[in-house]
Amino acid sequence: MKILSLFLITLFYCVNLSIGQNSIQTELEIFVNDPTLKHASISFNLIELDGNKTIESYNPQLILPPASTTKLFSTATALEILGPDFRAETRLYADGEIDSNGVLNGNLWIRGGGDPSLGSKYFNSIDKQHLFLEAWVKEIQTLGIKLISGSVIADASEFGYNGSPDGWNWVDMGNYYGAGPSGLTIYDNLIQLKFKTSPAPNRPTEITSVEPTVPKLVMHNYVLSSQRGGDNSYVYGAPYSMDRFITGTLPVNESEYIVKGSLPDPESQMAYELVRQLLKKNISVEGMSKSVRSHFNTQKKIEYSDKKLIYTHQGAKLIDIINITNHRSINLFAEHMLCLIAYHKTGEGTTKKGLAVLENYWSSRINVSSMRMNDGSGLSRTNAISSENYTNLLAYMAKSKYKDAFFNSLPISGESGTLKSFCRNQSAHGKIHAKSGTMTRIKSYSGYLDGNNGKGYAFAIIVNNFNGSSSIVKKKMERLLNSVINSK
Repeated sequence: MKILSLFLITLFYCVNLSIGQNSIQTELEIFVNDPTLKHASISFNLIELDGNKTIESYNPQLILPPASTTKLFSTATALEILGPDFRAETRLYADGEIDSNGVLNGNLWIRGGGDPSLGSKYFNSIDKQHLFLEAWVKEIQTLGIKLISGSVIADASEFGYNGSPDGWNWVDMGNYYGAGPSGLTIYDNLIQLKFKTSPAPNRPTEITSVEPTVPKLVMHNYVLSSQRGGDNSYVYGAPYSMDRFITGTLPVNESEYIVKGSLPDPESQMAYELVRQLLKKNISVEGMSKSVRSHFNTQKKIEYSDKKLIYTHQGAKLIDIINITNHRSINLFAEHMLCLIAYHKTGEGTTKKGLAVLENYWSSRINVSSMRMNDGSGLSRTNAISSENYTNLLAYMAKSKYKDAFFNSLPISGESGTLKSFCRNQSAHGKIHAKSGTMTRIKSYSGYLDGNNGKGYAFAIIVNNFNGSSSIVKKKMERLLNSVINSK
């Protein structure tokens, strides 16, 4: 009798397991055979975290451009290598003596360490973005400095001067989301253009102000007013180029319409901004502002052993930056993650070095042999990552000593971040912690699911070159992931 009971219990469990898996399999088949995805490339993988058992998959090893889910690799690597409490440092140096009259007979140097939080809107309200500069000025005043005979020199060389990662398109680099990483990042490396538009459509617009003030910046404005709603303008411009071209349309009859673009030269801007704050406090700078890229041989490393360290500014904690990166999908912060791990490991904080550090770290832990990354944010369409690469990463991080920090950095379905509208008021509401990715003809999600059966899963889904809108594909993905949540 006991044997029969045990047999029936086992049979019942297997039938329920089969029904659950068949339900997911059925939904997966419906998904991949949908007419909208007839010509699309699809990679899907779903594993049970307990034992890393594959539940369902479709082309799990197919590598595709995944858009912003790329940030999972950047943030996880930074967390593993640097730790959640790491703070990037920006240091002020003097290369001369301060005499009895308060004259610094030399230069003041700003040595960047890749802190992306300096004046960031994600850490400061608009009226407080200058506070870090004011704190620096107070330190300078404490030393009794009233005049600098030389210049304020900004040095962002520790992250190199590529300006943007390889693979970024010309159409992206001038826009706010195409702001590149710098050893000295300031105000999120953004500029705000304030437009006044005509009451009539198809008429020229006027740029009434640019914030912050950028010396020598030339804006070539070809934006027209339009009956069409929303911001349909595009800013074009290469890193370090002081010519910016802006095209497209903005709504008619707007007196103060704000468009954001990327800051051409963050290093120079940092020196300029500090000089402005010094002048406000009546501290003169005879040589005004300079930058290492513009005024020095960047092939030769600046020597600081012969300079006096006068102040060290510590940036925001890494985990706080990671939380914003994953919740708000901030490209700039993700690129900084790569550069920071490179600087920490090699002393050269370039994207190229960061990618090498990332690949080296994961190659000894998970299988990343097929993976190709050319940036840290996913803006590059030359990235190629498979759904299996993602589930391998997620399974590893689920056992990391930083697993809670990583898990909590991810948006929650129906509730927060870029997943606030995903599966809202559906079965998967509140049960998915994941990162989303969206670009033209690219849609992806990757993260963790909490099944109604009490099991935890890791998943990744990437779709390229679908027909129709991104929102339609999103709904089809929601249906598939809801089936996982409801599986027995």
